[in-house]
Parts: sequence; C-alpha cells; structure tokens
Amino acid sequence: MNAAASDSALQELASAAGIQIDWTNNDGIARRVNEDTQRHVLQALHIPCATKSQIRESLALLRSEREGTPDFLITRVHRPSHLKLPDVDERPARILFENGGGIDFIARNRGDGYIEIPAVDIAGYHKLRIGAREIDFTVAPARCYTLDDASPGKRIYGIAAQIYGLRHAAEGDPGNCLSMRGMGSGDFGALADFVRAAAQHGADAIGLSPAHALFAGDLEHYSPYSPSSRLFLNIMLADPLATFDATCIRSSIANADLETTAHELEGLDLIDWRRTGEARLKLLRALFESFAQNELAKSDNPIARDFARFRSAGGEALEAHAQFEVLHTQEFARDFTKWHWRTWRAEFQSRDQLALQAHARTHEREIAFHIFAQWLASRSLSSASRAAFEARMKIGLIGDLAVGLNDGGSQAWRRPGDLLQGLSIGAPPDALAPKGQDWGLAAFSPRALIAAKFAPFVDTLRATMRHCGGLRIDHVMGLARLWMIPAGGLSSEGAYLRYPLDDLLALVALESVRHRCIVIGEDLGTVPPGFREKLGANGLAGLRVLLFERDDDAWRKPEAYPRDAVAMTTTHDTATFTGWQRGRDIEVRDACDQLPPCQTKTTAEAERERDKRSMARAFRAEGLLPASQANGRDEIAAADAAINFVAKSNATLVFAPLEDLLGASEQPNLPGTTVEHPNWRRRYPASSEQLLIDPATANRLEPLKRR
Repeated sequence: MNAAASDSALQELASAAGIQIDWTNNDGIARRVNEDTQRHVLQALHIPCATKSQIRESLALLRSEREGTPDFLITRVHRPSHLKLPDVDERPARILFENGGGIDFIARNRGDGYIEIPAVDIAGYHKLRIGAREIDFTVAPARCYTLDDASPGKRIYGIAAQIYGLRHAAEGDPGNCLSMRGMGSGDFGALADFVRAAAQHGADAIGLSPAHALFAGDLEHYSPYSPSSRLFLNIMLADPLATFDATCIRSSIANADLETTAHELEGLDLIDWRRTGEARLKLLRALFESFAQNELAKSDNPIARDFARFRSAGGEALEAHAQFEVLHTQEFARDFTKWHWRTWRAEFQSRDQLALQAHARTHEREIAFHIFAQWLASRSLSSASRAAFEARMKIGLIGDLAVGLNDGGSQAWRRPGDLLQGLSIGAPPDALAPKGQDWGLAAFSPRALIAAKFAPFVDTLRATMRHCGGLRIDHVMGLARLWMIPAGGLSSEGAYLRYPLDDLLALVALESVRHRCIVIGEDLGTVPPGFREKLGANGLAGLRVLLFERDDDAWRKPEAYPRDAVAMTTTHDTATFTGWQRGRDIEVRDACDQLPPCQTKTTAEAERERDKRSMARAFRAEGLLPASQANGRDEIAAADAAINFVAKSNATLVFAPLEDLLGASEQPNLPGTTVEHPNWRRRYPASSEQLLIDPATANRLEPLKRR
C-alpha cells in the first residue's frame, strides 16, 4: 500500500468512525482535518489505526458492527420500524410494554434481511421479544413537551440568573443567617426567594446557571460548566433551612464559629470561593454531626426516613460519588499533584472492589457526610422548584445541562469507559471566540453510548430534569457533532466527531414529555446546515440573541424571531447589553489578548460605534427610541429599548438576563479565559427580594409583563 492509498484508507476509517474529514468554518471556508488529529480521535474511540493492517482490521470491525443485529432499537410513536434479523423468516413476536400489556404480531422477513415492526402509539422503554431473542425497544413521542404545551396561546417571559450571585436578606431582615445566608455566595434558598419575587412581576420561568456537582476537595475549581458529575448537585448551593428548623441551624452556626467569617465574606465584591467553600463545608459538617447524634437520626423521625430513602434511591452511583469526594479530598490534600484520580494509588484508579470496600468501611462517616450534603442540596433545590409551582409559574426553573464534564471527576472515575480519553471539547474559531475555544471537558464516547444503550445519556437527562420545568442543553450542536481537540493541541486543530443525533433527540423527547419539561437548545456558534430546523421539528426551542441577530449591517426585526425560539438580549458568555454599549467587553478582551486577529482596540471601538448607530436605527424603527438618540449613546435609554425590542418579538418565551435588567456592565464569563478574568465570581447588588424593586429595573420589566 503506497502513501496515497494509506492516506485514503485512514480517511475511510476516520469517516466510518464518525469523524467529519471535510468541514466548513464560520466564515464559509472549506477545511480538512489533518492526519494527526484523525489518529488521535480514532485512538480515543478505541479504534486501532497505527499500521496499515490495523486500519484494515478496524474498517472490517466497524462494518461488522454496522451490519450486525442490534441489541436495542429506538423509534417514534405511530411509526413502523425495521430490525435487521436475517435468520428470521416468519416467527411470532411480541412487544412488551414498560407498564404492562403488549402487542402480538408476526415477524416476517421483508426479503432483505429486515423484519417490520408495527407502529406503536404508547411511548416508553419497552421490550421486543422474537423467539428466544429479546431486545430493548424504546418508543419516543413525536416531539418534546414544548412551549406551546406549557403556555398554550400565550407569550411569556423569564429571567436568567446566576445562582451563586444571588443574595439573601440583609442583616436585620427576617430569616437572615438562618441557613448559609450571608456566607459570600448564593444558594438554592436565595433562588427560592428570587423565584417568589420574580413571580410577583409576572415571570413564568427562571433560567439557571448549572448546578452540577463540583469538587469539595478543591474549592478553587468553581466553574459551573466543568463539573465532577452531572448526575449530582453542587453541595455549595444547599440551603439547610429547607430541611432543618431555625434553632438547629442557629446552634450549628454558633458551634462552627461562623458569624464573623460570614460578615467578612458578604462584604466582598467578588466571591472568594475558597473561603466561602470552607465556611459552607464547616456549617454542613456541624449540621451533619447534629443530625447523626441527636433525635433527628432516629429511625421513626420523618426527616431521618427521608434521608434513608434518598440514600437507598441513589444506589451505587450516589455511594460512588460520595466515596470519590472522600478519596479526592484526601489525595489532593496529601499531595497537590494527585488532583486527578489517574494519579492515585493503582487500586483506587482501577476501582478495585476489595480496596474500595475496605476504604468505605474505614471512612463510613465521611462517605455518609457527602451523601448527607447531597440530600440537603436535593431537598433545597426541590424547595425552590416548589416555590415556582406554588407561584403558578407556567414553566418554573430551567436547569442548565453542561456540554461535558471534567475527566478528573467522579463520573469519569466511576465509568471511565463512557468517555473519550485524551480529547477535549471545544469550538473552532468563530465570532464569539476568534481564536477558538478549548473547554477542557470530556465528552461521552458515541461508541460507548451505543454499547450502553444510551443509559449514561438518559441518566444525565433525568438528573437535570428532576427538579425543573425546563432544560437548557448547553452547546446543543453536541447532539449531532462535537469539536474534539487532542490533548495539548491548538483549538483550531480539532475535528468534528458525529453523534447519533436521531436517537439522542428521541430520548430527549421521551424524557421531556415524561418530566413535562420544555427543552431549549443553545444553538450559538458554528451551526450545521439544517440543524435548527431539525431541532424545531423535534420540539426543541433554539436561542435568538439580540447581539447576534443581524444580516450584515442591519439588525433583524422583532417579527423575524421564530415563534418557537427563545429570545434574549445577551447571554452569560457575551457582554451584558450595558457593557456592550460602553465597549467594556472590548477593553477586557484587549487586556486578555482576546481580540480577533487583525483587529486592534481602536478598530474594534470604531466598529462598535457603527453597530450602536445601526442598532439605534433598529430601535427607532420600532418606536423604542426618540430621533434624538441617533447615535445610541444614551446607555439607559438603549438598555430599556433592548428589553422592549425582544419583548416585541414573535418568540413565545423571552428571557431577560438579570444583568441586563440591572444595567450591569460586567459579564459573568469571558470565554477563552481562566485566571485572566473573574469568571463566575460576580454577585448581584441586592437581596433576591429587593433586586427587581429598583425603579430602573422595574421599568425594564414593564414591557415583559405586558407580553
């Protein structure tokens, strides 16, 4: 085989494995993935490709997998399906419904090795039995639970907020310092307060930052989009007042000697995650000791019984997460180079059952503490969700599902085979991040998902939908393809890896309908042709962000926004609207060396002035700015007009980021930075109950309330 033939064989193997060899970037320029990247991705998929013979053998293996009889089938209601069974000519078959009953039919070979399965009108996780063979047979609804289902014929609005940025009532207000209040960051209790306040202003949804589990042993790792596990919650968001009475909590705060620390932390402009985390863990431990030692732990106490039920329902996954927290805390505290579980002792890396059982016996109380903390977090998020229900919000909380997870976390440690090793999710260069992005996140392996019949994906959906009336899927293009970057490589030298989109969308629809949970896909950046139409056909709402909704020099009119999309002024990854008006994002990007190539701060500012004038024309055309505001430089008037503009849109759901309602100039996150910018550390200026009362904020809420 000559070099050209070898290159051709590698490309054939890469394409068969789902690597998109040829792709088009955000500027419409055709690109091709280099061979080194192809080999890295193939290796992560456990597809040997080092030699010519390995390439031949791997191609043969992929063909046999594709042509073999599957052990599961995913289809839609009211739609006949087909299953490859060449050894079946004609045989009695039965569909066994998940909740009992079934359908009998005769499985007949169509003549091409496939049998036809009759259409089923009951969605669920069923079984298909043909002779002695039984396979999983999942039937999904035609589409998700949609905005129209949640709010028939009525346009609604919501507010997007960062949970950690919320505040409890100030000192002297009722309820202050009864839980973790005043410890330097927000929690689910502050969220419940904000839900009630927003509902009084007519909001029907609250969009959240991710609440996935982080690392109790490393409080400096605080990005909500780099979770240890997407199956569990961030215990730093727990609000004990959702479970324990005020007397118990006051006593624990006093015993932990936290009053002075709480006041100091609450006075900071930016969250000090290490000190705040230490204080919160200290209080959680004091509450755990009280729970474990006094009458609350008696088996006849309803609170104790609820804890026992929670632990039992969590099963092996919860126990493993708690044990990981103990091990990670110990190993990292002992040696800072042991942060990643792959650097631990061999028996803990490989999850040797005898070693783990021995560790669990000697650390039983510590493991119980982390399960206790998860229990408190779950109960407090449930309390915030209940607040939305009691306020008659049409949707309530909208959770955020991060696109990936940290491969040094508990989910990767428990099931490393589910993930692609040696690759990181990111994005090629685009308007949002001109140099590309490497998010340092691991993704599910598409081959492993299929081998596991998509169970890890379904578990992740259920964990995030459990307490929510809506789900935002971060970087929803990941259901079709992900930009994977080899470890140590440049963001621009990655490759798109395809995922089984139709199967994933079917499972999203099934879980969405079961949970009565709308689904929003964050479809910003490089979007494949036809992808947004596919989302719409499946009932997922896309995003339309004012700052991006333009054709060359003209901003799209409100009526151009699709009805089934979610309209917003900005997102947590963009400048706030006031920050955009001031050019604050340009200043920050320039300081962080984040401006696009061939652009200087001066040229960026000149372009921004043109954009502001163009946007002001769009606002004036809608009667939202007087003629005197031709240059768009009145920040308050422009911020008011921006909210009015999206409120006028066709979109059924409009979201107002809390930062834009407040007129804040600093954005929560600057993509492509870590220590260069204070990401995920900003707090809101007032308590949850007071945030929306300010006259300027209340004025911006008026057009939203009129929807």
